[in-house]
Amino acid sequence: MPLSEDEQRILRQIELDLESDPAFAERGYRVSRRRLVLLSIGLVVGLGLIIAGLAVSFWLAFAAFVAVFVIGVQLESEIRVVGREKIGNLPVNAWLAGAKRPRRPE
Repeated sequence: MPLSEDEQRILRQIELDLESDPAFAERGYRVSRRRLVLLSIGLVVGLGLIIAGLAVSFWLAFAAFVAVFVIGVQLESEIRVVGREKIGNLPVNAWLAGAKRPRRPE
């Protein structure tokens, strides 16, 4: 079912408002360096707890493993966003062509 003219006008107005909001585009992909550092430190500490936990109790090591798994998943999703930002900033021709250097004439 197609949109009525009034609905299309409202949709265009919403699109224009979102385009003019400079903070809107940044909100979706902003990654905090502090969060990345804390997740990385948490991952290393968790791995240490797994090793130490094996000496104390299987259940302590298992709980540390679950924590490391959760932290690892969160860290991976944050790193994906960072990668998406870096790829998104490249010109389309650069990543499609593999950023080939021009050849020097001989």
